[in-house]
Amino acid sequence: MTGDGTVSSAGEMGGNRFRVRGWFAVATAILGVVTLLGMAAGVAAIVRLADARNLIVDRLDPASNAALRLSNALLDQETGVRGFALADEESLLAPYRAGRIEEQTAVRDLRELIAGADLDQISADLGAVETRVRTWQRRYAEPTIEQVQIDGPDSVRTESVERGARLFNQVRAALRRQEETLRAARATGKHDLSEAATFLSASFAAIAALVIAALITTTIMLRRTVTLPIGALARRVRRVAQGDFERQVRSRGPRDIADLAADIDTMRKRILQELSASRDAHAQLDAQARELERSNAELEQFAYVASHDLQEPLRKVASFCQLLEQRYKGQLDERADQYIDFAVDGAKRMQQLINDLLAFSRVGRASGDLQRIELDDVLAHALANLGAAVEESGATIDAEPLPPIRGEPTLMAVVFQNLVGNAIKFRSTDPPAIGIRCERDNGHWLISCSDNGIGIDAEYAERVFVIFQRLHAKDEYPGTGIGLSMCRKIVEYHGGKIWLDTGTATPGTTFRFTLPVLEETDDDPTSS
Repeated sequence: MTGDGTVSSAGEMGGNRFRVRGWFAVATAILGVVTLLGMAAGVAAIVRLADARNLIVDRLDPASNAALRLSNALLDQETGVRGFALADEESLLAPYRAGRIEEQTAVRDLRELIAGADLDQISADLGAVETRVRTWQRRYAEPTIEQVQIDGPDSVRTESVERGARLFNQVRAALRRQEETLRAARATGKHDLSEAATFLSASFAAIAALVIAALITTTIMLRRTVTLPIGALARRVRRVAQGDFERQVRSRGPRDIADLAADIDTMRKRILQELSASRDAHAQLDAQARELERSNAELEQFAYVASHDLQEPLRKVASFCQLLEQRYKGQLDERADQYIDFAVDGAKRMQQLINDLLAFSRVGRASGDLQRIELDDVLAHALANLGAAVEESGATIDAEPLPPIRGEPTLMAVVFQNLVGNAIKFRSTDPPAIGIRCERDNGHWLISCSDNGIGIDAEYAERVFVIFQRLHAKDEYPGTGIGLSMCRKIVEYHGGKIWLDTGTATPGTTFRFTLPVLEETDDDPTSS
């Protein structure tokens, strides 16, 4: 076991001579050789068994039957000759003549069965039987038949009968030797068949043992040379994946596993470098975050100062300028009155700019948590705030039902108030006609506010959302130029976006903005 808890295998210590496929090729070659040897041994055993069986079934058993037919045919011949010699009846020669025919057939079959089967002794015995039969037929059977046919049965001498018996006894002796030879050959064949069957069983047992041994050998070899190195490499890689980047990844298994370990170790080193760089970057980001927090704190302090300390001197300047205007207006020259008007107007506009800037900076920071709100109620509140302007301009507002969303009602009221207020402010000679529409766009609501006012050129589509950017002189249209910037910041804070629609050919202006659909409801308020 190594220091990192992994098992050191022979495959890891044996160098990197082979690749994984090389070791698998060796294992395959071993199994192939064993399989071929087993197949060869099995085929040899099966052939041996088949030869032994064929010798008995296809040759020795039919040869025994043919030998029995030959013996019966010879006995029929002897019986037919003996009966004809006693009674001199031609019908008694039928067994003799049939026996001669059967004899020829049996001899022919017997010779065909023992031909080429390495049964020389049976062939020799058959030759001896044929010799004895020819001798008996030539020296006794045929002369006796001829003599009886000429001179009658009384002409057969006793000596001739005895000689015929001796000659046929020699035939019987030859038949017995042939039968014993066949019986011995059959017993030998049975013994060979039994031995072949035993050899076949032993061969299959040996083949099975050899295959099992080869499988065990190759399994152990592959385990030591491939599996264990892969397992050790996997354990090291898992430790690196778990964060132990300082541990080296090495393997002394097959060459490709060692190469893989080297590549992984190179990747580990690169990860270490990237991790070090990431830590440095995080440290830098932390420092920047702390600096940003400090800067935000200073900005908040500035906001406090702007909202209290700066506004107090401005109020004082505006108050005294107004006192000057009230007390000395008409007593000084016209230019002095103009200067006082400039001072009062500048102080008031400065106060308004500071208030608008503070409101803009507080969006998303000083507001409350998002909650479910009804946009219809929010729009009604915004229109109530614009009631005087609506009545004075004679504006008509056509609003479709709006959906519920998650947001801050005060901020969303600012959006509608700015959009509707701009539509009233930048009106043409006709009374303002304002339309508010809503439709579903996948996971967002698409809300539009259109009017019949003086319109905005497409080239200013982005400029109108820049803070304090104005397209008209302040004496022509009042305001600080922060309204649309405030709308964009509020809509983006609620997860949407706002833009000027420059694709409509109708006169006037159309602003569109999106808001996320409330998760608790999928109802479309525009469908009713």
